[in-house]
Amino acid sequence: MRRNSPIGIFDSGYGGLTILEQIRKRLPQYDYLYFGDNARTPYGTRSFEVVYHYTLQCVEQMFAMGCELVILACNTASAKALRSIQQRDLPHIAPERRVLGVIRPTVEVIGQITKTNHVGLLATPGTVQSDSYRIEIEKYYPSVVLHSEACPMWVPLIENNEHLSEGADYFVKKYLDALLGKDGMIDTVILGCTHYPLLLGKIRKYAPASVRFLSQGEIVAESLADYLVRHPEMEERCSLGASCSYFTTESVDKFSASASIFLREDIKVSHVDLGV
Repeated sequence: MRRNSPIGIFDSGYGGLTILEQIRKRLPQYDYLYFGDNARTPYGTRSFEVVYHYTLQCVEQMFAMGCELVILACNTASAKALRSIQQRDLPHIAPERRVLGVIRPTVEVIGQITKTNHVGLLATPGTVQSDSYRIEIEKYYPSVVLHSEACPMWVPLIENNEHLSEGADYFVKKYLDALLGKDGMIDTVILGCTHYPLLLGKIRKYAPASVRFLSQGEIVAESLADYLVRHPEMEERCSLGASCSYFTTESVDKFSASASIFLREDIKVSHVDLGV
C-alpha cells in the first residue's frame, strides 16, 4: 500500500521552481511538496556550516511533513550540504529516506555532450567556491577541462523581476564574456544555478551559436525518473495524486508574488515557522 508521501523539492529561494516545473512535466502522476527557505535566502554567500545547518533543518521539516524522498533543487545546498546529510545524518535520523541533489545528475551528462572536453560553469559565488562541479567532473570525466565564473548579480536581477530589462544585458554579457574569454575551446556551459534558465534568452544572444547551454530542469527530471525505476522500494512510497503543495518560511504574499516570475499558474502557499 502506498503511503501519503509527496516527493519533496527544496530550495533556499525560488529557482527550484524551474526544477519542479520540469519534474512535474516528466512525472506528473506523483504528489509534490515544494519547500522554500525564503526567509533566509540567499544561501550562496553563506558559509559551508551555515548552509549545512539550514539545509538539514529544512530537510528534517520536510520529513516531518511526510516526504520520504527530498530533492535539493539548489546548487548551493547540493554543493555545501548534501554529502554531509547523506553520510552523517540520514543513517541516524532517517535511514530509509533519501536526499538527492542536482550537481551529480548534471555532471553525468557532460561526457555525452561536449565534443572538445572543454566545459564552462556559470554559477553563484558559493557554488563556484565549493569546487563541487570540478570534483564531480573529475570522478566521471577526468579528461574534461572546467572553467568557472561566478555571477553574483544574476539571482538578484531575476528575483527583482529585472532579468528581462535592458539593464540586465550588461551583467549577462559581462559574466559570459569573462567565462568564454578563459578558454576559446569551451563548447558546453553548465547553468549551475536553478534561476539561470530565466536568463537563457539573453545568454544565447551574447554567446557563439556553437556553445551549448545546459539547464538543469530536464536533466534532473530525467535523472529522478531513472532513480525511481532503479529503486522501486522508494517509488512505491511516493503517493500518486498529481498534486503540488507549496510552503515557505517567508511571507506567503511575498512568495506568491515572487513565484509568479517562475510559474505560469496561481498557487496556494502555506507558511512554515522553523522556530529560528
